[in-house]
Amino acid sequence: METSSRSGIVYALSAFFLWAVAPIYFKEMSFVPATEILAHRVIWSCVIVFVLIILLRYTGALKKVLQSPKTLMAMLVSTLLIGLNWGTFIWGIQNNKMLSASLGYYINPLITILLGVVFFKNKLDRVRIIAVGLCFCAVVFEVIQFGSLPWIALSLAITFGFYGLVRKKVAVDSFTGMAIETAILLPIALLYLALIDSPTANMFENSANINWLLFAAGPVTMIPLMCFAAAANRVSLVTLGFFQYIGPTGMFLLAVFMYDEPLSAEKLTTFVLIWSALAMLIFDSLRYLRKTNAATIIIDKDTI
Repeated sequence: METSSRSGIVYALSAFFLWAVAPIYFKEMSFVPATEILAHRVIWSCVIVFVLIILLRYTGALKKVLQSPKTLMAMLVSTLLIGLNWGTFIWGIQNNKMLSASLGYYINPLITILLGVVFFKNKLDRVRIIAVGLCFCAVVFEVIQFGSLPWIALSLAITFGFYGLVRKKVAVDSFTGMAIETAILLPIALLYLALIDSPTANMFENSANINWLLFAAGPVTMIPLMCFAAAANRVSLVTLGFFQYIGPTGMFLLAVFMYDEPLSAEKLTTFVLIWSALAMLIFDSLRYLRKTNAATIIIDKDTI
């Protein structure tokens, strides 16, 4: 059990670290339009995930989903959401909006809390009410300071939040879900590449180096997902929740220190408000874990 937990932590760290540095790949691919990168991400992710499903013998789970019209309709919605999320993320990275992308994934847990209240009737305690309030203040501050909504951050947070909601409702495993989502998008991606007027759209005319870089969109998507799936089977969701901040933190550091995106005092204020909200959630989760562990120890002693 302990070995499984340790390996789960290694997988989790690997997944979130890879997600944190993934913007480097998309930044280096800025010579290719964001929509074209999205198309290759869909195509090669689809190829990889179907190979994995065959190798891991997940075909039974795939057939079960394909036989359920209700599940397929839900997967159609999740496909739209993840497609919008991927496209917005790639566009943001390529257009020097990495700080906004980072902010979006920091906001995401707070959006998830609100969705839990609306769709699962979860109750907000005082800590979560204050955290959500700080998030709202951060968005209002952005509007006042910059005269517009932080649409990239909100788009990423909302699409990924609703994506998680839909996937939770349908309860389809990550590989099967990704297979269906990429398969739905595959014809659109292929048609787009066939019609687009771009120097890199025709892979038969590209150099081997460019084609390898385009193909890499698949592994960049699938490897962290596989690590995350392995981690989810070995550690608790609470533990995974703590690791999820590695991704946006890595993006933030890359944006400021590697790509020299301007971090004004106003922008930093927005991040401080969000960080304060997340710090409250983290400390509250740690307090809950201590109480749970203490109660478990007492029960074990009474049993003895």
